[in-house]
Amino acid sequence: MDIREIARKAKVSTATVSRAINRVPTVDPQLAKRVWKVVDELGYYPNIQARALVLGRSRIFGLIVSEITNPFFPEIVQTFENLAVENNYEILLTSTVHDPKRMESSVRRMIERRVDGVAILTFGMEETLIEHLRFRKVPLVFVDVGPDVPGIANIRINYQSGIRQAVQHLAALRHTHIAFVTGPLHLKSALARRDAFKAAMMEIGLSSDLIVVGDHRMEGGMRALVELNSLANSPTAVLCSNDMTAIGVMREAYDHHIRIPDDLSVVGFDDIRLAEFTIPPLTTVQMSQHELAKIAFQALLNEVESEQPTNERNKYELTTSLVLRRSTALAPLGSAAKPSAKGNQERRPHKTADSASR
Repeated sequence: MDIREIARKAKVSTATVSRAINRVPTVDPQLAKRVWKVVDELGYYPNIQARALVLGRSRIFGLIVSEITNPFFPEIVQTFENLAVENNYEILLTSTVHDPKRMESSVRRMIERRVDGVAILTFGMEETLIEHLRFRKVPLVFVDVGPDVPGIANIRINYQSGIRQAVQHLAALRHTHIAFVTGPLHLKSALARRDAFKAAMMEIGLSSDLIVVGDHRMEGGMRALVELNSLANSPTAVLCSNDMTAIGVMREAYDHHIRIPDDLSVVGFDDIRLAEFTIPPLTTVQMSQHELAKIAFQALLNEVESEQPTNERNKYELTTSLVLRRSTALAPLGSAAKPSAKGNQERRPHKTADSASR
């Protein structure tokens, strides 16, 4: 079935059918009504790919995330999809699962589908794949890692704001021996969070030597707690690079009969939906997934629907802030510890094959 059959039954030209289906406002309303009546009767669905070839736009946005099973990403996907539907777009979703070959395959698929733009919200991206998309002049939006060049929008996360608030909150609760569990150090986002922690600790005159390297997974948080608990001078508070790590710390603390927050205060980062439902509810630094998706979609929409290309470098910023719940409390009496004199202690727990990338 094609528009010629619809034109024959509606007794109009194929051009009229095409304009009616594409909702061209100059079509006579009575003719359009006749066309749509036949379309409904025949159950006709337009060939979207053919229309894209004619119009030069697919009305599809690509969305690449790291791992759809990571609780950080579902709200991003849902918000992005809701905005796409509201603006008459579709999304082509793919997750890299931290596999470079799969990432390359995802990019190739999006190029083949002639997507109008791609939001790469993976917190890490291979430079060669960026070039694949730039070469074809596909509008792009990145988080943290995008190159500072025209045609690419960058969403910069203000990690310092929320992490400073978290450190100052713990200091106000009289914690002086505060540990940080970072993410994989090959990630720019993990390095940025670690550096924000160091700066915030230095700002209030506390040592930032006690840093353990995790993997942004619950298992990494569990291993980090075991390592911290084995120290002669263990910390009274732990700030984690993401909520999954913090939940792992709390889970392992339960097995070691460490009470949260009476014996150990714990702070996460991200404010995933699950953070509100841990026991106790997790104090965390909020990086709104809803706002991140809104900024990413609007950045693509601005680029695609602008009438004239621009050489401006489009930058957006997402701020972070502390959300107080019940996993932090006053430091235990007599626990004010002197900062370690052993120098930098960035310890690396045993690596796992599924080390995460968020």
